[in-house]
Amino acid sequence: MEKVLQDQCDETCEGTVNVVTLKQNLIPETTAVGLADVFKALGDPTRVKIIYTLLQTELCVHDLTVVLDMGQSAISHQLRYLRNLRIVKRRKVGKTVFYSLDDEHIEQIFVQMLQHIKHG
Repeated sequence: MEKVLQDQCDETCEGTVNVVTLKQNLIPETTAVGLADVFKALGDPTRVKIIYTLLQTELCVHDLTVVLDMGQSAISHQLRYLRNLRIVKRRKVGKTVFYSLDDEHIEQIFVQMLQHIKHG
């Protein structure tokens, strides 16, 4: 008979670390929500493709529609979502809007997770 591991402590467990200190140093709720929002954004394949493409070069909306073979309204919707989370930023030249990753932190997170998946 196979032994089933429980996801709980034995009744006699008194803990292994100082949980009071860990509790005092817990990530603030607003920070946890913001971080979860970024990971939620990375949970959509279309947004992942947009980020991957922008990792390589700055592009206008039209170029993104061609690369991803999607309509402009769908791409614009995703870019707005990513912009609101400060994952991408835009730069306007005349009537053309160019998008790029907001900063190197987003690039680092994305590249690290990509390497993790490929390592797999």
